[in-house]
Amino acid sequence: IIPDSVTMDRLEELEVFLAVLDAGSLAGAARRLRRSAPAVTRTLAGLEARVGARLVERTTRRLHVTEAGRRLAEDARSVLAGYETAIAREEAGPLRGALRISAPLVFGRRHVAPVVAAFLDRHPGVSVELVLNDRNLDLLDEGLDLAVRIGALADSSLVARRVGQVRRVVVAAPDYIARRGRPEHSQDLADHDVIYSSTVPGPPEWRFAGPRGPQTVRVRPRLMVNAIEVVVAEALAGRGVTRVMSYQVAEELADGRLTRLLEAFEPEPIAVQLVTASARLRPARVSAFLDFAAAQLGRLDVVRA
Repeated sequence: IIPDSVTMDRLEELEVFLAVLDAGSLAGAARRLRRSAPAVTRTLAGLEARVGARLVERTTRRLHVTEAGRRLAEDARSVLAGYETAIAREEAGPLRGALRISAPLVFGRRHVAPVVAAFLDRHPGVSVELVLNDRNLDLLDEGLDLAVRIGALADSSLVARRVGQVRRVVVAAPDYIARRGRPEHSQDLADHDVIYSSTVPGPPEWRFAGPRGPQTVRVRPRLMVNAIEVVVAEALAGRGVTRVMSYQVAEELADGRLTRLLEAFEPEPIAVQLVTASARLRPARVSAFLDFAAAQLGRLDVVRA
């Protein structure tokens, strides 16, 4: 059995519906499935629209399953039991099938691609499409089995496993610091050449932490670039101070080609997470890659910023 994304979506609807019945409330189902209550409500409403009947009568105190709901629940339990039996049968043999995985561009190229290659070496029956994109792609719309996400999750229905953290760091080349001095306070950036990454819309500004709370510093870029690789290259060339994600310059910091600045003013670290659409209805190959990737990525110094 190798279900496609549409089939998985339908199975998850049934899983949510049964969780609502078993928990006796939308909130209880949300806790059981580790989703938000609004996400559970949307899924249930979508299933009712697809069936064309009210499955659950909602009151302020409790839920009442309708006759249509009872019939569907009986069939749903049978369908899910059959699915889980088939998956258990698949897990007994070698892994096989296709995986579609998304990751941020630089993090994916430097750190996820080697994990994917190692996984493929272990499992000859599996194929992987690795989609590198700095935009957070919708797992269901894009047919993704798993994604690496850096930062807060906008979709509360996703199931996440934290593997580490990264930081936004200010860096410059040692020869630039020798010429222009080392900024000791975030406000000192006004006296420095700034290489600014324009990948995020909005005014050129950097947010910092500080003894008096968060602060925003408006910078005056001497150079603005919309590609991180160019930003890093220009910083290495000694053309100014820049701010990037720690994983984007991990090698350059380790070998001394760049120096980390203003560490006392760095914002809170940002979580690195592996996310899937469901905890329960995962094909064996997805669960296997999730466990493998979590272990491999969790060992990286780059996610221990």
